[in-house]
Amino acid sequence: MIQQLSPTESRPAGPSQRAEWADAAKGACIILVVLWHVVVKDYLQIDWHIGVPVPGLWGTLGEQFLPLRMPLFFTISGVFAANAAQRPWRVVARSRIAGFLYLYAVWLLIHTAILAAAPQLPTDRATSALGLLEQLTITPSNLWYLHALAVYFTIAKVTRRAPRALVLVPAALLSAVTAAGLLDTPGNRAGLYQNLVFFLAGLYLRPQIQQWAATASRRRLALTSGAYVLALVAMAVAGAQQWFGVWIAVSVVAVAFSVTAAARLAHWSAISRPLARLGRITLPIYVVHMPVLAVLHRLLLVPVSGLGGSAQGLIVLGYPILLTGLVIGLSLAVHRGLLALHAGWLFALPGPRRVEAAG
Repeated sequence: MIQQLSPTESRPAGPSQRAEWADAAKGACIILVVLWHVVVKDYLQIDWHIGVPVPGLWGTLGEQFLPLRMPLFFTISGVFAANAAQRPWRVVARSRIAGFLYLYAVWLLIHTAILAAAPQLPTDRATSALGLLEQLTITPSNLWYLHALAVYFTIAKVTRRAPRALVLVPAALLSAVTAAGLLDTPGNRAGLYQNLVFFLAGLYLRPQIQQWAATASRRRLALTSGAYVLALVAMAVAGAQQWFGVWIAVSVVAVAFSVTAAARLAHWSAISRPLARLGRITLPIYVVHMPVLAVLHRLLLVPVSGLGGSAQGLIVLGYPILLTGLVIGLSLAVHRGLLALHAGWLFALPGPRRVEAAG
């Protein structure tokens, strides 16, 4: 069986080399990713006739994590990538760049085939050979995180000798320009453009981020959480979501809060350890959850929409949580089944040196 690791981390020599707060943060991120997809691609597509706006509240709640979810995910990925990015080009080119592109291409083909059988699921999919070629190259699919990591590692290696400010500032400008809607971003290009700065920040500022986590206090948690809530409220009241620089500023606050919260959460092992374990196996959840959700959506959409108001009222509040847990559990079960069938090549680049994939 392949030992699965974080997609941007070297194989650790021992537990002390891997910060539990970072794995817990990744675990929380993958839960938020799946929850968001459950809400927008399944939950909000159901015909709820219960007379109260609970589905809309779930949608609104999910939107509050948009400045947090992927910026934090890429910041942690950058922290884990710091050592790997220092390796020689030939090593990085195979284990990281080619490895992530391989995983992206393999799972893009799988997603395309499965999603074709679930046309009612509202998600990006290739419907022609040209569309598939576009998703493979310039307009990544829902698997864009893998595509982005390959691109980000390439940029990190090409610019490794450049002053950090000369790399971070243009990346921040690209993020701000994209969030302001000043660039054409079909598909998932927006995520690709907006999150480079967070990956590079994690890569370049790893010592500072680790120190921030190590010195996290209750007072800082209260301050950063308050700052994040105030930033979200101010952005919503002013309608400033597309004002230049606002999204990246709110995302920086969100990441500062999230790192603090994850570090403080480490004091409660009953919560942090399960999250950390989940954070070490993010790849199979990430690549498998959308096909699993597509199948469940096809099975559940009509029956749940056809329930009476009283029956829907019993499930409307907890439905996204239950379905998120089911999707994650089934994704991990599919992963274990595929490994048992010796299909580890679906999760790592075949060859003498496999990609250290998500763990």
